[in-house]
This record gives sequence, C-alpha cells and structure tokens, in this order.
Amino acid sequence: MTTAQFHSPASLADAVALLSDLGARPLAGGTDLIVQMRAGRAAAPAIVDLKRIPGLSGVRRSAEGGFIIGAATPCTALKADAALAAAWPGVVEGANLIGSVQVRNRATLAGNLCNASPAADSVPALITAGARCKVVGPAGEREMAVADIPVGPGRTSLAPGEVVSEIVLPAQSASGADAYLRLTPRTEMDIAIVGAGAWIELAADGSCTAAQVALGAVAPTARLVEAAGAALVGTRLDEAALAALSAACQAAAEPIDDKRGSAAYRIAMAGVLARRAVLKAAERAAARKKA
Repeated sequence: MTTAQFHSPASLADAVALLSDLGARPLAGGTDLIVQMRAGRAAAPAIVDLKRIPGLSGVRRSAEGGFIIGAATPCTALKADAALAAAWPGVVEGANLIGSVQVRNRATLAGNLCNASPAADSVPALITAGARCKVVGPAGEREMAVADIPVGPGRTSLAPGEVVSEIVLPAQSASGADAYLRLTPRTEMDIAIVGAGAWIELAADGSCTAAQVALGAVAPTARLVEAAGAALVGTRLDEAALAALSAACQAAAEPIDDKRGSAAYRIAMAGVLARRAVLKAAERAAARKKA
C-alpha cells in the first residue's frame, strides 16, 4: 500500500477543496477504501477524513418528519436510534448486515453507497424508501436520489471533488413499512447472493395502495423493479399478485455466475426473496396500522 497524505478537515468546504485540488479520496468509515488500497485495487494521493466535520456524524429529524443521516455516521448508530429503527426498520436491517460488529462500528451508509458494490446491503432498502442524497462539490450543492449514485460496479455518478454529505429519508407513512432480506452462503459476514428491499403501504381494508421493490446483487447496480411494485397495488397480496411480483423480479434480474452462486440460482432466488421481503414489510405495515 502506497503511503498517502492524510487530511482531517474541520469543514465541508475544506474537504471539498482538498478533494478537488489533490484528487483525494473521501474516507467516511474506511472499511472498503483502506482494504482496497492495501490490496492494490485502489490508489489515492491523499485521503480526506470526514468524521470530524460538524453535522456529518449522527442522525437527526428533518423538518418534514423524516431523518437526516450524516455521511460519517456508523451503521451501529442507526440501530441505536429508536425513532429511526421504528420508522424504517428495513433500512436499519440493511445497514446492520454489513460485515461484522467491528466493521459496522466504522462503516457508513454513505460509504456503502459510494463504494458502488452491486451487492451493497444498505442500498436496496434505501431505494425503496425513496431516500435522497445531499451532494456537495466545487459547483455547490445538489440533491440526488440514492438510486442515481451508483452507475456500475465500483463507479458512481459523482463528479470530481464531489462528496455525499448526508442521506435523507422521508417521513414514514402511517400505514407503510419496509423490510430488507438477503441470501448469503454463510449466516454472517458474507456478500449477498441476492438482496431484496420492499416498502408497502396498506389501506384500511388491507389492500395494497403503494409498493416499491428493489433488488441487489443481481445486476450491475441495485435495481428498482417498478413492475414488481405495480403487481401488488390494488391487491390484498394474494397468491396471484405475489406470483406476478416474483415473475417481475426474475425478469429484471441480470446476474453473473460467480463462486457464490450461478446466474440461474440468483434469478430464481430474486423472486423468492422479494416475495418474502414484501410479506415481511406488509406484516409490519399491518402492525403499524393497529398501533
């Protein structure tokens, strides 16, 4: 690993300047970046640590009743926030499947997103939640959907010098809930063969009024499957609707063969896992309505 300069700026403006001028890499948790640099798969003349910048660590409520998660907030802090875990359990589930406890004490949602792994556990649930990112760079600030950040394995849509400063979750619907499930060869500390995030909103009669389903590890980026959500709307999640959901997810999957699973297996399991995630989200939505 080539020695790089290390900077720990006290402001976001200073961080952006360093990223722009030095061609540096931002470090939120470092659980991907440092490993990749040591393995020779990534190089940077400098590293810019974001953890000491005010406002980039911690979870706070937005004016609209949602949640703002700073880019340097470790995943374990999400689980510890009772309000966030109650409102968006699927998002918290995804974040807390990343690596080991020790890794999650450092790893962040923003880092998991910007590492742009197709199998990133936090991303499908963020997509179904309708999460957005605040991006800061030399040209100023802009807001983007989480789904628009990764554009391919290891590649993002961020321009040189830009950094995600926060992830914004909307307020949870009073009759909505989410869930995230993944399939791995081992029970812990493994990379997903398939990941599935789901968000469901239920009417008073138990019928589905809105739904979002996203898949991970079955395409170059995590993928929102609009046809899967549409198959559920207006139904009571009966067998025909769930079968249509599964078929839509299988049709949307474009996986590769690798040592963790064949493409055929991933396609089959995309339908199975999405179905399970939808039913789990629906169970939570029904419980929320009764509370």
